[in-house]
Amino acid sequence: MNFRSMEEFWAYYVTQHSKRSTRRWHFTGTLLSIVLFIYSLLFNWWFVVFVPICGYGIAWYSHFFVEGNVPATFGHPVWSFLCDFRMFGLMLTGKMDREIKRLGKRPILNGF
Repeated sequence: MNFRSMEEFWAYYVTQHSKRSTRRWHFTGTLLSIVLFIYSLLFNWWFVVFVPICGYGIAWYSHFFVEGNVPATFGHPVWSFLCDFRMFGLMLTGKMDREIKRLGKRPILNGF
């Protein structure tokens, strides 16, 4: 799939995280990654190895076993990473539900 802008990808990204539990798993993975990253900076830099393992592992679990789709990271790693933190911030401030309503039901783009 080709996206012309971050905002266009964001709309797609939200469709790939339609279930609340998927978003909660992502939030947990991102939060754990942030904590592990800070810990690795302050105490033991070897813990930085666990940052992507925990963050992506938890998020990918939610895609395969909760949402039932393939993580967008596989096709668009940088934009997915940025959108994950955008979603984390919106969830942290309680604005993610409003963002989902703003975007509405959009068709999922076909990659073929």
